[in-house]
Amino acid sequence: MNDEPKDQAAACAGPASESASATVEELREQVSRLNRQMQSLSEIGLALSAEQDRNRLLEMIVELARNLTYADAGTLYIVDPTGMKLEFVVLQNDTMNVRLGGTSGNPVTLPPVHLYKEGGEPNHANVSSHVALTREFVNIDDVYCAEGFDFSGTRGYDKATGYHSQSMLVTPMVNHESEIIGVLQLLNAKDKDTGAVVGFNQERLEAVRSLASQAAVALTNTQLINGLKELLYSFMQSIAAAIDAKSPYTKGHIDRVVDLTMRIAETINAQTEGPYADVHFNANELEELKLAAWMHDVGKITTPVHVVDKSTKLEAIVDRIEFVRTRFKLIGKALQAELLERLLEMAGRGAARSEMVAVTEEMEKRRQELEEDLAFIESCNKPGEFMSDDRIARVKEIAARTYDDNGEQKPWLSENEVLNLCIRKGSLTDAERKIIEDHTVVTFDMLGRLPFPKRLARIPEFAGSHHEKLDGTGYPNHLTAESLSLQARILAVADVFEALTAKDRPYKEPMKLSQAVKILGFMCKDKHVDPDVFSLFLQSGVYKDYAQTHLNAEQIDEVQMPGSPPPPPADGSAPAKA
Repeated sequence: MNDEPKDQAAACAGPASESASATVEELREQVSRLNRQMQSLSEIGLALSAEQDRNRLLEMIVELARNLTYADAGTLYIVDPTGMKLEFVVLQNDTMNVRLGGTSGNPVTLPPVHLYKEGGEPNHANVSSHVALTREFVNIDDVYCAEGFDFSGTRGYDKATGYHSQSMLVTPMVNHESEIIGVLQLLNAKDKDTGAVVGFNQERLEAVRSLASQAAVALTNTQLINGLKELLYSFMQSIAAAIDAKSPYTKGHIDRVVDLTMRIAETINAQTEGPYADVHFNANELEELKLAAWMHDVGKITTPVHVVDKSTKLEAIVDRIEFVRTRFKLIGKALQAELLERLLEMAGRGAARSEMVAVTEEMEKRRQELEEDLAFIESCNKPGEFMSDDRIARVKEIAARTYDDNGEQKPWLSENEVLNLCIRKGSLTDAERKIIEDHTVVTFDMLGRLPFPKRLARIPEFAGSHHEKLDGTGYPNHLTAESLSLQARILAVADVFEALTAKDRPYKEPMKLSQAVKILGFMCKDKHVDPDVFSLFLQSGVYKDYAQTHLNAEQIDEVQMPGSPPPPPADGSAPAKA
């Protein structure tokens, strides 16, 4: 790499020659300036290494370089991922009061500088591309007098804005692997005493060279950190997508829980009064919570699909209600066979017609009862039907009957079928529910093995605690309110609300918004979810915004806020008194 500057001031008057001798005072001043510069560069190095926000870092590089050299303007280019062009990322100009790129909020709209021409030849016409290709420092006292480069773009900018470009210093930025990653271009150095535009002298060039080296390292580190962060996000999102993909019925659940969790957290950050007035999640804490939401169901990767997807009580690999129907058909056929045998026996002994009719009516009654029993069993198979003691007793009474199967007496219902049909609520047996609940244990275990950095260290805690309850009846660790973090409480509300309102569950119809809010209200009273989080969720309108985004139109109805009077009837009449 050629570290010597390429001087392009030959066509104009050169800088005045310096005196061959210098006084002691001048030497002391020079040493003092160098000491100050060394101190400044040391502080700059610390500042650059501490900054992790890429946009802010890009902006800092230009600002610090301009401060070191008293430059009026500066531009930073970054080599694009293809390595074929330089992208404008930051542009600053004090005289024109211009700030583009970085954290300014104003995008850089200038076209990129191509490093190669259409035929593949290196582009040495542009000074920035020349520096990127050769890694030379280019120092120009006056761009209007310089030769060897195409400054038509610079002159066009001057003509359009009224600005006057003069001195220019263009510096390559090379990383630790000797790869060119960017180009720093400074414009119009000024005399710090008079403010007049001057050239970039050797002292300023050396300062910029040092800064460019430090900046390249800092930028590379930031890119590596951001790359690792993107890798972590991509990995977690891929795992979450794989979990959702296990079941068509839960696809999108994690995405929606992440969305709702962050809506609640950001709403808490916006509070200026109430229980969350003094609560504020910083950027790292928001990231930690978001990743926990992505990973809250990671343990389900070990949960059998037939348990996750169990839409009826008898469902296993298939819905076993079909086996029950087939069995009842066989029982019905047996009844028919029994009827024919009895009628033939009666005919053989000359039984009266009235006696034969009575037998036929008895058999028809038993057939109708068989159909009613099957219809009852089919209704019990649906998880929406609550199983009272009477219904459970009837299932067991039906199961106790037997039928003949090739000389072997078998029950109408197997022991396992009775166990499942007698589930009082939902579709899962206690054993299956334990399998589902174990996903939180697996979540803790899986995430606990990952070497999260300190700022993300509580991801396993937040993700694994979303089924805990304030009264200690949750799982897996039966934590009480004193041990539950606010983040876990937020995630719990988001998870429950998404599950209640999900429109893709096989075991229930999409729930109305008002009903879901009512159930969450009951859960607050039972100390299952946090009442303050729930209150904020309602009063801020987060529930409504979420519903507009994710729910079917027919699910969105009027929600009665706790403590408010019920809405009047639709017909306009006065509401009935309690």
